[in-house]
Formats: sequence, structure tokens, C-alpha cells
Amino acid sequence: MATWLSENSLLLGLALLDGLAYAALVFMVAVGLNLVFGVLRIVNVAHGSLFAIGAYTAASIGLFFASRGLPAWMGYVALVLAAVAVGAVLGPLIERLLLRRIYGHEDVLQLLVTFALFMILEDVQKLVWGVQPVSQDAPLRFLGTVDIPFGDDVIPFTAYQLFVLPGIALATLIALAWFLRRTLTGRVIVAVTTDKEAATAMGIDAARIMLLTFSFGAGLAALGGALASPTTALVPGIGAQTIVLSFAVVATAGLGQIEGAALTALMIGLGRSIAVYFAPEFEVVVPYLIMVAVLLVRPQGLFGVIETRRV
Repeated sequence: MATWLSENSLLLGLALLDGLAYAALVFMVAVGLNLVFGVLRIVNVAHGSLFAIGAYTAASIGLFFASRGLPAWMGYVALVLAAVAVGAVLGPLIERLLLRRIYGHEDVLQLLVTFALFMILEDVQKLVWGVQPVSQDAPLRFLGTVDIPFGDDVIPFTAYQLFVLPGIALATLIALAWFLRRTLTGRVIVAVTTDKEAATAMGIDAARIMLLTFSFGAGLAALGGALASPTTALVPGIGAQTIVLSFAVVATAGLGQIEGAALTALMIGLGRSIAVYFAPEFEVVVPYLIMVAVLLVRPQGLFGVIETRRV
């Protein structure tokens, strides 16, 4: 074992760093998906499209800023603007015009409607941005790289992926937990999540809370896409890849479990990254093997609780 570690220490270090950065991106999407399910009780397949649109929007704004000769740090402004725009525009439109009509209906209908929305938004992306790769890496280049000592080796790694991605994911987790538990609006959201009918009877505007929650969840998905945009070339289909992996995170953690989603995203992100470096043929299946192994033992997820059906 010691010999294997010494021979593969560099690859292991790279796998751990890449896994941490990847887990941060997956968490941003999964936590929004979890939040939406917790309040709206809808498994939103179209969540992946919001991730993709956020990524494309961030890249477009960043390229526009670059074409005007603006400083490289404005690329970070582009990331924020993209997330806010998607959350503030698409979020309310989707919730008001579509999701509000299917609350309380069968799960199959909800899945079909959100899947149809996903397909529509995928085609919209192709109409707006085409099918050629779109990329802008100004935020990545702005911070440069840092040397990480790992055993006897030194690993050069981008500061953006090392500090910005995990930092924003951690800040999002802490801020969201504080908001839900320490603020009046957060406690109202928790009340609607726990018992919508009782909350409505107490005078809480459940429809407004559901609108705000979905818009916020859409913004988180778009922020995840915006943060991912400097690290990869954007092509059609990135939303599908992300939503499938996010569902694996949410199912493994347990639906509605925000803190659990962070730990599960880290576990799945590291597992996938280690597979990339040491067993590439298993890269695609490792996250789902982890999910299946967990669900066989705990069908409600690692951190989920068994709900009592009300009749």
C-alpha cells in the first residue's frame, strides 16, 4: 500500500483537488434541487437546463465585457449577473406559468411536465448559442495557479478551482442554513415545507413563498453553471449530465436534506475524480454505484428520515 501511494501520490493529489472542485459545482445544483423539492414537492428535471443557461449566460456576458476591453476581474461580475438574471427572470416565469398548475398532482405528471420543459429549454439553448463550443476563462486566468505540496511532489492547480469554487459552495451552505433557521422568512419557508395547509391557515402566503423558493433555487442552479463556465467549454447536453449527477447526490443524501447534500456531493465528487485518474472506464458509473449501495441499505438516503403518510 505504501509503495502504491508513493508511486501514485501525484495522481492521488490531483484526484483529490479535482474532486473537491467538482463536488462544489455539483453541490450548488443539488442544493437548489433539494430546496425546491422540500417546499414545492416537485422533482424538477428542468433544473439542469437552468444550470446550462446560467453557464451560457455567464460566458456571453464575460465575452461581452472582454470585447469592450474591461479588466479581467469583471469576469466575476459576469458570473453574478448571470445567476441573478436567470433566477429573477426564468424562475418566476416557470413557477407562475407552469409549475403552479401542477402542484399536488401525481408525481408522474410532474416529472413529464418538467421533462418536457427541460427538452424545450435544451432547444432554446441551441437556438440562442448554437451547437459550437462556447468558452471564456477570464476568472480562471485572473487568479492564476498555486503550487500545492503533496508528499514529495508539488501540484500546480488553479486558484479559482482551489479557493473560489469550494469557498462559494461552503459560504452558500452556511448562509442557507443560517437563513432557514435564524430569519423570519426562513422559518416561514420551513413552516410551509413542514405543513403547507397549517401554514396557510395561520395566514402565511404559501403561493408567494413557493415563488420565492423556486426563484432562489433556479438562481442557485444558474450560479452553479456560471461558476462552471470558466472551467470548461460549454456544449449542448451539459444540463443533462449535471441534473443526472445532481439527482444521484440528492437521492443519496435524502430528499430535502441540505447539509447532507454537501457531504454526499463531496463523497460522489471525490469518488468520480478518483475513478477518472485510476480507473477511467468506471468514471460514469461510480457516482451511481455509490448511490445504489447507499439506497440498498437506507432507502430514504444517508440523512433522510422516513415520513409518516398523512391520511
